[in-house]
Amino acid sequence: MTEPPSCDIMRCETLARRLLPRMRAEMVYRLVSERGISQSEVSKRLGISRAAVSQYMSRKRGFTRQDFPGELNLVIERWVSAVASGEGTITICDVCRSADRAGNR
Repeated sequence: MTEPPSCDIMRCETLARRLLPRMRAEMVYRLVSERGISQSEVSKRLGISRAAVSQYMSRKRGFTRQDFPGELNLVIERWVSAVASGEGTITICDVCRSADRAGNR
C-alpha cells in the first residue's frame, strides 16, 4: 500500500477550495439544527456574518447533495463539537489526512 504524500501546499489549496466550503456549510447546519445554537451565536463563534450563516442554513452557500465519506463526516462532527463546546480544534491537516483516507482528493 502506498503511503499518502506529505503535506503539499498545492494539494491543500485545492482541497480548501473544493472541500472546505461544503464542510463549513454542513458544520454550520449541524450547529444550528442539531445543537440548537442560534444563528447569531454561530456567526460570533465562527467570525462570519449572520448573513453567511443564513445562506448556509438555506443551503444557498456551500451546499452540495453529496454525502461525506465516513472519515470526513467524523472530522465535521469533531469540528461541530469543538465549536459548540469552545474546546479543541480541527486543522487543515486533519481535513487533508481524512480526505486522503477517504480517497476524496
